[in-house]
Order: sequence, then structure tokens, then C-alpha cells
Amino acid sequence: METKKIQLKNFNDRVYTVETYTIKSDRPPLDKKRPLMVVIPGGSFTHLSARESEPIAMAYMARGYNACIVNYNLLQDEGQIYPDAGLDVLSTIKYYRDHAAEYQIDPQRIVTIGFSAGGHIATGANYMADEAKYQEKYGYQGDEVRPNATILGYPLTDVHKVAFELGSQAESALPKDEKLIDTSLGVTEKTPATFIFQSWNDPIVLPTNTMAYESALYANHVQCEAHMFDIGLHGYSLATPELATEDNSWQGSRHTAKWLELSLEWLAHRFSGKNFDKNLKELAAKYEPEGYGKDADEEDY
Repeated sequence: METKKIQLKNFNDRVYTVETYTIKSDRPPLDKKRPLMVVIPGGSFTHLSARESEPIAMAYMARGYNACIVNYNLLQDEGQIYPDAGLDVLSTIKYYRDHAAEYQIDPQRIVTIGFSAGGHIATGANYMADEAKYQEKYGYQGDEVRPNATILGYPLTDVHKVAFELGSQAESALPKDEKLIDTSLGVTEKTPATFIFQSWNDPIVLPTNTMAYESALYANHVQCEAHMFDIGLHGYSLATPELATEDNSWQGSRHTAKWLELSLEWLAHRFSGKNFDKNLKELAAKYEPEGYGKDADEEDY
């Protein structure tokens, strides 16, 4: 495995770093192109969670992915979180598409995965990818920067759907674009297929974040798989005992940890090339009651 930290410039000329994890080989079975997992850790916009960084990259690498971790713009960094954090993600995707051969990746199988605040960055970037005003200002096209799929772990999508007051520093840093405050408002038919997991008893990022984002995906005909676990609280990463912090044994739950395997199965569906919806209309017709939707004759009244 080759690991390195590289410096990139985003579309706003801001310098940021990406940690890369690459398995390259010319021998089978490792000689094929791998999908890429772009990891966007959480951390309340003030830091990057270590438990949602390298452990996530390693987990997906063990299952056939290459990976990178985006060190995106934070509250205390020069400039503002938006647009720069979103542009950091979009610039990373373009970089890997442009250098797919070098990193032995499939440029059409790039996945973003964002946790907590990182979920806000991931969904904000998805909105920015196809928003004309950002494309025009920063000089990119949607197909260059849009991921092929997105995974969201206990994601913040609306900055006001949290169980505490944001505080003056955070409030002053909010973008003026309402679709970057509540990213469910920025969902369109071009939004990547999305896998979401959260816990019903999350005491920090309210489950209504996931519910609203799911509804937006459904309204825009975007494929989605979502899992609302009954336990897990918040910030559990892979939900393995090894990653639980001291006095937080609840962060290791075998039940909640199933999200990883479920996400891998979902990605296998997404990247299989099969159309699992091709018989939807025929199936719906089988359940349609006789005469439903037809104009009734006067004698029926």
C-alpha cells in the first residue's frame, strides 16, 4: 500500500491537503481498477475526527477500494467553511478523475462518505457540483466533480437541526446560500444515489436531518437506501469496540456496525450496471385495484 499526503489547490485557489491510500499492482487479482472512497470526517467544523478518518479508509481498502481523506476548511481556518470546504471535496474528485490511471482507480466509481458535519460538507458539495452560479464562478462542470455515489453517516444536513445552540461564532460563519444551510433544499435529479445511516437515539444531530434529506431524494427521484438504527447515539464511526472512546462503550455496537457491510452491498448494486427498477410499472399494475383511476359511470353512483 502506498500512502502519502499531497497538497492540492481548490477551485478558489485555497491550498488544502489530502491523505491518499493506494493499492497498486500489475498482478491479478489486484491489477484491476479500484473504486475510490473519498472520506470526509466529522468534527463540528472545528476539527477532523480521527475515528472517522483513517479507520474508515482502511475498512473500505480491505474490501477492494482505494481511499483518500480530505482535510477540508474548518471554522478557524483562513476564509470561510463555504464555499471552500465544498470546493475542497469537488477539487479532490476532479483531481482523482484526472489522475485515475496513476492511482489505479475507476473514475466512474468515486464515492464520497461524510460523517456528522462531514455529511453537511458532502451534501453541500453535491449541491454545488451542479449549481450554475458555482460552476460559472469557479470554472468546473458537473460531470467533472460530481461523485458517482454518496454515503452519509449520522449526517448534519440542516445546521439548525441540532440539539444545542450553535453559538455566535458558528452563526456568523453560516453561508448566505440557504441551500448550503439546509442541504436538502439543494437536492436535484442530478444528486448522486445516496446511502444514509443514523441512530434513532442520536442526541446531537437530530434524526430529522436524515428524514428531511430522504424526502428530498425521493421527491427528486434519486435512488436511496437508508437505515435508522434504534441505538448508537452519535459519532460511533465503524461502531466497533476498538474505536469506542473511554467511558463510551455504547460506541461499539455489533448491531449498528452492520452499516458498513450494508453500504458495501449497496455499492455493489449501484456499480453492477443492472437496472433494478426496470419492472416497476409492471409490478405496480399487478397491485392496482380493478377500475382504479378510471372515470366511473354515472350508474355507479
